[in-house]
Amino acid sequence: AAFAGAAFKKHNIELTALLQFVANRLKAQQSQDLLILKEIVQKMAGIEAVEEMTPDQLDAMAGGELLKGEAGYFSQVRNTRRSSARLKEAIVGNNLDIGLCILSAQQRHSCVWTEIEDESPSSGEPPGSQLKVVGRLADQCQDALVQLGTFLASSHAPDEYAARLPPLQELLRDYHVDADVAFFLHRPVLAQKIAARIESLRKSSDSKSDNQEKSVERYTTASKEVLEPVLVAISPLLPSKVWEDISPEFYVTFWSLSMYDLKVPEESYDREIDKLKTVASATAKDTSQGTKGKKEVERYNTLIDKLQEERRRQQEHVSRVSARLQRECAGWFPARAAKSAKNETVTRLMQLCLFPRCVFTAADALYCAEFVHTVHALKTPNFSTLLCYDRLFCDITYSVMSCTEGEAARYGTFLCKVLGTAMRWHGDKAAFHRECAHYPGFVTKYRVSNQFTEANDHVGYENYRHLCHKWHYKITKAMVVCLDSGDYVQIRNALIVLIRVLPHFPVLAKLAAIIERKIEKVKEEEKTQRQDLFVLATGYSGQLRNKVPHMMRENDFHQVVQLPAVDKHKPAAAELPAKHDTEAAASPPHVMEVEKRETRNSDRRRDDSDREKESKRERSSMKEKERIKEEIRIKERSPRERSHREERYLESVSPPHDHRHQPDDIEREVKRRKVESSGNGKVSIIVINRPCIALAPD
Repeated sequence: AAFAGAAFKKHNIELTALLQFVANRLKAQQSQDLLILKEIVQKMAGIEAVEEMTPDQLDAMAGGELLKGEAGYFSQVRNTRRSSARLKEAIVGNNLDIGLCILSAQQRHSCVWTEIEDESPSSGEPPGSQLKVVGRLADQCQDALVQLGTFLASSHAPDEYAARLPPLQELLRDYHVDADVAFFLHRPVLAQKIAARIESLRKSSDSKSDNQEKSVERYTTASKEVLEPVLVAISPLLPSKVWEDISPEFYVTFWSLSMYDLKVPEESYDREIDKLKTVASATAKDTSQGTKGKKEVERYNTLIDKLQEERRRQQEHVSRVSARLQRECAGWFPARAAKSAKNETVTRLMQLCLFPRCVFTAADALYCAEFVHTVHALKTPNFSTLLCYDRLFCDITYSVMSCTEGEAARYGTFLCKVLGTAMRWHGDKAAFHRECAHYPGFVTKYRVSNQFTEANDHVGYENYRHLCHKWHYKITKAMVVCLDSGDYVQIRNALIVLIRVLPHFPVLAKLAAIIERKIEKVKEEEKTQRQDLFVLATGYSGQLRNKVPHMMRENDFHQVVQLPAVDKHKPAAAELPAKHDTEAAASPPHVMEVEKRETRNSDRRRDDSDREKESKRERSSMKEKERIKEEIRIKERSPRERSHREERYLESVSPPHDHRHQPDDIEREVKRRKVESSGNGKVSIIVINRPCIALAPD
């Protein structure tokens, strides 16, 4: 595939036959050949589908097209104008542009069913044994879709692209494309229509002077006119009950915006401009290049000017979007009742908005985290930031289990961004009081009238630190469940998520020790079995050890209330004077320092002893489990007994249908379902909604 991409870029070879072949294979529900399309688009158009982006690259992807080209990709986009034009001509000339996008989107889901149905029932393996292959095929379809959609939006003229794209309602209803794909394809069209309408309103305005207020008014008016048909098209596609908890305006606003609309990557612009200035200065000092050097310096200076102009335009655009959101946020979440504001609103937000989009691309993962923070910063009524964060951090076990490898990486990026915001408030009391103290998102008592003036209606700083401790504990618990499951997908996804959230988790020494023991166990078990898991675990283990010196003790993370020890041999009346005397007598500084040192040494010795005991218990438990497994293998070798056993297992672990809709509370305790091993020690569970496949027109 890589050779084909390089050959087609260098030589003027006919592309039509190969592209039609890929489309025909997709119609036959065979997605393996999408790898060829992926390489061709990357080589000929310079658009990469790379998930392993650095944080600096991810920040640059929130900027304009020029910043993306200079700092967002690993390889610089150079000399692709002619090859990109040839690729566009081959795709558009045969009406394959939108068809390939729709087929790739449909194949993301149908490839799961195709692979599962193709598994041989006589192989003796339980369903789901090829999850690794299925996940890679789904990720391949996703990468090809994002690449091709980005290429079409950037290579077509706005009017041409809008004319070739089917209406949003048709994509969702007739082609059975999910909302994430439909809005991904339509987002450039909506942005172009709003820009064209703004220009029309500006020209028709009688006023010669133009200020920020009029610019915001034009943008708000243009957005309302362009998005009104989308609201009409979207409303019938979801149950009316959904719109009782979130409004159609919020749904369309969430899906129509991007990271470019919410935040200006100032650091990325500064970093790239400084880099270009340094290169230009070095080139100017080198007099050996002569005229060529002068041309390079001029090119660098022109590029710097363009980047500065692009940043200015984005700053103006972000200010207009922020003003529009401030006007609209009051109607985003209808106040049916206080209970609805506390539970169902967050459930709908996660189900219909956050989860589908945060695993679509890495840029969308950052957008989802930034959008939640924006909703909080706007002081949106009937929205609980605390409850949203609580649900995100406490219910991640099932989300991690159900991800492909690429989706797990993007989900980890999303969690890392949200954790970064939560930990910034945790570590800075002034920032907490400035950004959270009197915001509706931190209200603990909900009233339909939205009156929360009492001081005890809001979460205090120390209570918030307790909540952060709870969230870290819940994340640790979820990761331990996945690492102990023995299932390949769960262990791999847990390791990927742990690597992504490493900047902000774990930060507690006790929780880090628990995770480290589980990682060592995975390394020991997978060293000779599944080498890719062993490599992942080894890499994470090394990174975790580097972070150990910066870990926090629990007393430093939040206030731990410890009751004084009571001496049973002394009467209670005698304790009080002694206690007051002890409090009254202040210890000298050097005595206090010695006591602190002794306490730390004692804690360290106790932790080492607990770690050694835990290791011994795990070794004895592993031996006992192996013995029991061997006895079960001997007793239950009948295929019929094995089939009955698997049916009983699936019935026992299947969650109730109303699992996600029970009333929630910030202090609730999430029940963990323990995954038991079957006869062969490994069980993979897949929950699939089979889609209807509608082929794109030829």
